[in-house]
Amino acid sequence: MANPFEQVSVDALRERTSIKWRWFEPDVLPMWVAEMDVMPAEAITAAITEALGRGDTGYPHGSAYAEAFARFADARWGAALDPGRTALVSDVMMAVFELVRLLTRPGGHVIVTSPVYPPFHAYAEHAERTVLEAPLGDDLRLDLATIEEACGRVGEAGGVLLLCSPHNPTGTVHTRAELEAVAEVAARHGVRVVVDEVHAPIVFDATFTPYWSVDPRGFSITSASKAWNLAALRTALVVPGAEAQDLERLAEVVGHGPSHLASIAHVAAFDHGRDWLDDVIVGLRGNRAVLAAALAEHAPAIRWQPGEATFLAWLDCRGTRVADPAARPDPGDVGLSTGPAKAFLEQARVGLNAGEAFGTGGENRVRLNLGTRPDLIEEAVRRMGAIA
Repeated sequence: MANPFEQVSVDALRERTSIKWRWFEPDVLPMWVAEMDVMPAEAITAAITEALGRGDTGYPHGSAYAEAFARFADARWGAALDPGRTALVSDVMMAVFELVRLLTRPGGHVIVTSPVYPPFHAYAEHAERTVLEAPLGDDLRLDLATIEEACGRVGEAGGVLLLCSPHNPTGTVHTRAELEAVAEVAARHGVRVVVDEVHAPIVFDATFTPYWSVDPRGFSITSASKAWNLAALRTALVVPGAEAQDLERLAEVVGHGPSHLASIAHVAAFDHGRDWLDDVIVGLRGNRAVLAAALAEHAPAIRWQPGEATFLAWLDCRGTRVADPAARPDPGDVGLSTGPAKAFLEQARVGLNAGEAFGTGGENRVRLNLGTRPDLIEEAVRRMGAIA
């Protein structure tokens, strides 16, 4: 089977007009934002082409998205859900924003397990909530003690524990036991749990557990946008636990944001794009092996603990020559011009996400996107190793 990441030439990639290939100057290898350098699944292209051909470009209606995701979740994870108890929203982070506002009052708290996806910090602050960090452990797994301590600081305005599962940027897949322990701690402190599960379809050697199947008071937010590379066709689904009735209070206007064409694309992905996804996962396994070999040969000072999921690699640059002893967390920032990422951009011409943007625990780390051509991964590491 051909690696899907080798099907698009570098010249063709540089013709793309999305942010990944247009943010930096042409001599920079863009290994940053979470877009994959692949062609769409044929089923998605066909579904969108057919919709345009019949002029089906209005507003979304019905439960096709939830029903397609329910079929996918049952087939992949053996997890059942009721499509009638879900909510279609414009995208994952807008769902996070609306749930935080729904479940807490102004002045409430949002607990994040740093280092974590930078918009978690930014959206919480935009919602006028205070961010509390419960950093991951040294093993890059959830630290129940720090989560319990943070939950204990939540006041009368309420709190939400915001998780990434699988975790971005580390690729950690939280186990069922870990999630059950989190649910117990949160319930004991009156904290609600909201989980971004957008990377869940891309899992390697671990078992993914949807949070809605663990915590009856919790929420999962899912989307086909990452696994099928549909950032330009964004929409998302909120799946509540069995006892969570809060979606009934979700403002009606929130449902006006989803894109009908995006919903059509995502339904095609969940129902007919599974073979494409399997090919991408095989390609990513190969790319992970390329990264491991390249680091060993060209940049042994850069450490990497391979994650169990996602197309992202979390690289530890603390032992390199470009480590910054004064590096400090800068959560929520774009994360392209601090710490080692700044040196790699300016001196090696490789564009990465700076770990400092991911909060506590991100200092002197960088996030590298593996969803690209293997020769670009090797060239990026060679350039990085020359200065590291």
